[in-house]
Amino acid sequence: MKKSKKVRQEELKTKIDHTPFITDEELAKTFGVSIQTIRLDRMELGIPELRERIKSVATQEWNETVKALPVEEIIGEVVDLELDDRAISILDIRPEHVFSRNHIARGHYLFAQANSLAVALINDELALTAQSEITFSRPVKLGERVVAKATVKGDGEKGRTLVNVHSYVDNEEVFAGTFEMYRSNQQKEMDRE
Repeated sequence: MKKSKKVRQEELKTKIDHTPFITDEELAKTFGVSIQTIRLDRMELGIPELRERIKSVATQEWNETVKALPVEEIIGEVVDLELDDRAISILDIRPEHVFSRNHIARGHYLFAQANSLAVALINDELALTAQSEITFSRPVKLGERVVAKATVKGDGEKGRTLVNVHSYVDNEEVFAGTFEMYRSNQQKEMDRE
């Protein structure tokens, strides 16, 4: 038996409150209605689309947390962050990110997404990239979504923090990088020794 619109919308609001990163497609399956019905319900309830919900949650949670880089300066949208451990960001490749002739993303956007995520991951007031080694596995095209995953891998030379970043499009790796990060508290620790 189908639920009334009012009941469905109340349950929809509750579901999104508990799982803000749920997609319209997943909601449509859950409630047994079309994606368009979910979109209309969201509009009537004043609930933004997934991208805006992600941005809102990230801004609220990480404006206080991220120390080395303001959230708005990170290339892509941060969807997970545990300082000095791991982070994930999403970058949707739009026309301003690609070459007009072939619709392939300019490499500096993929690098910037990875590098800014590595900087944001560092639990310090100042974090700078001292060195990086990067590999592009395949071209990224207009309309693709790049998911960058960063993890802290320990200390490198001179006590700098090593961060590995792997970027994927539909679970296919398109970029990999190792970033050697200088942090200001590392200099303070060295001065004490």
